[in-house]
Amino acid sequence: MLTISSFETVSANEQAPREFIKWMEFDVPIEVLAQAMDYDVKLNSTDTPVCWIDLIAYGAARHWGKYPNNAKCAHISSAVKRITAGESMDDLTSELKLFSFHREAYGAVLSGMLGEYEIKVVNANGAKSRETRYGLRAFFPLARGYNYSHFDDFGESRSYGYKRKHLGHDFMARVGTPVIAVEDGYIEALGWNRYGGWRIGIRSVDRKRYYYYAHLRRDHPFHKSLEEGAFVSAGDVIGYIGMTGYSTEENVNNINVPHLHFGLQIIFDESQKDGYNQIWVDVYDIVKLLSKNKMPVQRNEETRDFERTFETNSVVID
Repeated sequence: MLTISSFETVSANEQAPREFIKWMEFDVPIEVLAQAMDYDVKLNSTDTPVCWIDLIAYGAARHWGKYPNNAKCAHISSAVKRITAGESMDDLTSELKLFSFHREAYGAVLSGMLGEYEIKVVNANGAKSRETRYGLRAFFPLARGYNYSHFDDFGESRSYGYKRKHLGHDFMARVGTPVIAVEDGYIEALGWNRYGGWRIGIRSVDRKRYYYYAHLRRDHPFHKSLEEGAFVSAGDVIGYIGMTGYSTEENVNNINVPHLHFGLQIIFDESQKDGYNQIWVDVYDIVKLLSKNKMPVQRNEETRDFERTFETNSVVID
């Protein structure tokens, strides 16, 4: 579901008023995300490639913005058949008035998660080579090999400070579990927040997505290399799960259960970043998709930090 704003007031230096999306809900189930991604990857190197975001937006427009739960989308399968038979997405969507709205909204959420990445191949004899491949290039927020539990807790009630809704997704895990950057981006926030404790905010390169990682570990919350304004790559270790927050005093554990609060804010206009009309989306199905791509890590005994095992967007295949 999404709503497009009426014209907004802008500065006198601009030639015309701007329109931007003021509100949206991201409720695309994992079955549809995986279905569209698989089509995109499978057909990428063919004469009839498809874009997974186009497919998801097409399906949403055909479903009037509401996908059925726990099922693949027959409209997406039909669209792929028509495209591989010679039709274009423009042909399919020429009379779908909701398509462009969904395309912009879902593009803001998903852009950057799928694309080319470099892979380091190690064969059985130990010989190494590099290849460029295409697929999921965003990473799960927790390192590979660490246990966690989670459920869809977006929108649940919170009361510290004031009554409000939970605008994120919680991963329950042990203190010290390495936290991973989901996507490339720049660090916009690094430090203490009375609600989130030690937290990190990372803005995507296209500035549409703001990733928020909160309740990090006391005394050593962040990877020591981090600083505001620095660039981080998808798959980098950025911090460690803890119990900090719910305190005006820094470095205090007032959270009862160690966990990572992981949030995703969508920004169509800079006025939304810290304003009253912020858009935070439910990432439950997104993180289930990202669980296909977890970064293994290893500890650096000198710095006491964990480091990614592979280079940027790299994996090892035996």
